[in-house]
Amino acid sequence: MANFSFDIVSDYDKAEMNNVLDQTQRELANRYDFKGTPAEIDWLNADKTGFKITGSGEWQIDTILDIVRKKLAARNQSQKVLDTTSEVVESNMKATKEVVFKQGLDQEKAKKVTSLIRDHFPKAKPQIQGDEVRVMSNSKDDLQAIMQLLRTADFDFPLNFTNFR
Repeated sequence: MANFSFDIVSDYDKAEMNNVLDQTQRELANRYDFKGTPAEIDWLNADKTGFKITGSGEWQIDTILDIVRKKLAARNQSQKVLDTTSEVVESNMKATKEVVFKQGLDQEKAKKVTSLIRDHFPKAKPQIQGDEVRVMSNSKDDLQAIMQLLRTADFDFPLNFTNFR
């Protein structure tokens, strides 16, 4: 029956996010256009589940977000992990934006993934298990093709593959 499997999760690499934050802070300290401004980036909370970006206006926050995106791309991390839907809060001549990291597959996202797999690979068996999806098949080639299909699919959340057996 199904001899091979892998798990699909939506997560981010905490060590890489730490590196992205560090590199962004260094670039902000060195850039001339940020001298004398309140521009900074820091962790949202002690659990490191997001960034708190501060700037003198929304334009500066957008510039800092562009720097973060470039650092993520340089480290082969998905930019889809950034939830930029929160509004910019302006007070005391500063603007602040909280950018939370997307994590976990809820039921709706998991159903999108499983239906895509079932449409293209009817022999594969995807199962929703909490906040991850396990895909089983008799063929390793099918599993690798499923991974490739999911990489090319345009989801608004990041996908990672674990426990390839």
